[in-house]
Amino acid sequence: MRARVFIAAVLLALQMFVLVTRTDGPDWLVFMCILHLGAAMAVLIWSHPLQPGEPFHLQWLLTIGVDVVVFAVLQYVQQGSINYTPLFALPVLLASILGPLILALATAASVTLFLLGEAWFSAQLLSDVSTARLLQTGLTGTGFFLVALLANQLALRLAREEAVAESSQAAARTQAQVNELVIDSLSEGVLVVDTHGVVRNANPAAQAMLMGVTIPHAAQLLLSARPSWSGLFGLVQETFLLGQPHEAEITIAHDEHTTHRLSVRTRLTTQGGHGADLCVLFLEDLREVEARVRTEKLASMGRMSAAVAHEIRNPLSAITQANALLDEEVQGVGQKRLTHMIDQNAQRLARIVDDILNVARAQPSQSEATLTLPLDKTVRQVTNEWTQQNQAQGVLGVHLHAPTAHVGFDPDHIRRLLVNLLDNAKRHASGAPTSIRVITQTAGHDRVRLSVWSDGSPLEASVLRHLFEPFFSSESRSSGLGLYICRELCERYGAQMAYQRTRLDLREGNAFYATMRASGNRAPVQQSLSYPTGESVPRQTVPVQLRPSEATSHTR
Repeated sequence: MRARVFIAAVLLALQMFVLVTRTDGPDWLVFMCILHLGAAMAVLIWSHPLQPGEPFHLQWLLTIGVDVVVFAVLQYVQQGSINYTPLFALPVLLASILGPLILALATAASVTLFLLGEAWFSAQLLSDVSTARLLQTGLTGTGFFLVALLANQLALRLAREEAVAESSQAAARTQAQVNELVIDSLSEGVLVVDTHGVVRNANPAAQAMLMGVTIPHAAQLLLSARPSWSGLFGLVQETFLLGQPHEAEITIAHDEHTTHRLSVRTRLTTQGGHGADLCVLFLEDLREVEARVRTEKLASMGRMSAAVAHEIRNPLSAITQANALLDEEVQGVGQKRLTHMIDQNAQRLARIVDDILNVARAQPSQSEATLTLPLDKTVRQVTNEWTQQNQAQGVLGVHLHAPTAHVGFDPDHIRRLLVNLLDNAKRHASGAPTSIRVITQTAGHDRVRLSVWSDGSPLEASVLRHLFEPFFSSESRSSGLGLYICRELCERYGAQMAYQRTRLDLREGNAFYATMRASGNRAPVQQSLSYPTGESVPRQTVPVQLRPSEATSHTR
């Protein structure tokens, strides 16, 4: 349409020049050229382009028809002085490129018929001039037909290629968005580094593995900027130097307490075929790998142990009953001692079987999970029973500081939680007065904390790493399921189980505590533990592993 406006302006200028230089030409041709220019500009400004190949439309009449009529009038009126025949190529090309083939051929035919008619009327028939003009017009018309056919086919081919290109671009954009979404959601870190050690891109997992570094757009981050990343930088340099992928285990130290052990794989990529320009690093946290392997092993062991426990339970019941009957028959002290030993070991086996089966039990129902219990009252009742059964008068001290707090726990489960912690504390406590403490206190706006403290010796680092794992124990006579069951019971009700080394009444000790959701009227939050002695208890924090899948060094 811009080309039409340009040609209309040139025609108007030409007619004005002819009008000024020659006086024999009609004046109305200038007015017609002005109308032609106005029509071309109106179509350019107010009309909308039609899709290529669309059937005949009124817009074609306002463009192709107007051009053919104007050019025909100019050619007929000014014949002999100016030849306007080449201008007819414009409507033919316009119809061929933007219209269907039938419109292109019709335009070429109309132009050819006009030129033949104009040649027939302009000279005498059967004269040399008439024959030459008719031959020239026929060749010109043939050329218009060929131009219409070829231009239409080229336009159709370009339209198809454009459609394919747009479809490919849309598919590429979609694929790029999918790839970006997948890379961002990967648990495996992805780093893109150039030959100078500049990080070009990093997904969220990689940024987290680099100790929470956020890489903004258009920002350059050097792997050599931090000493803790020197292992990554050296691996990238070695990959570029040798030109082949590498695998290695690298430790990134954030501070003296927190480290990340990573499995790193490097791959080279090229840009434009000019050699290796980028190195892609795939980072995987070895703790997560070990946790997955450990979880699979524990799941297999749990299924096997549950099956074995079911098989042991029936013969164990028979042994216990037979021993009870035998104990009624024997009278000797030595025989009584033997039956008592059998009974003790049978009870121990029964407890181990119960522990294993408790691990395999299903989650509690929704109704059980919504039961609420008064924490202090329940703790007082369970500790009194435990003290009588274990003859621990004076050894156990109970300090209750959450009288209005209620917790959503099943009574049997909170009893089992507290008894397991007390049994564990008794095994490691010194046995001195108040060497075991049970403490309740508020721990936030809607949280309450139940702690069991004992004055035992510090736990070894090898024990801390596997503290809450099943089937792990520092004693040969323990099943290693007590603390694991405690943590599982807490997680069923949205509570958290943890350990810390704590000083209480100027004595160092081990504290296992569960932080639970509390309901009811709660006392104000206490900033430090207060006990009947009136002494404030400072707490010493030590790195512990809360879960097998978490970091090996957390600060509580």
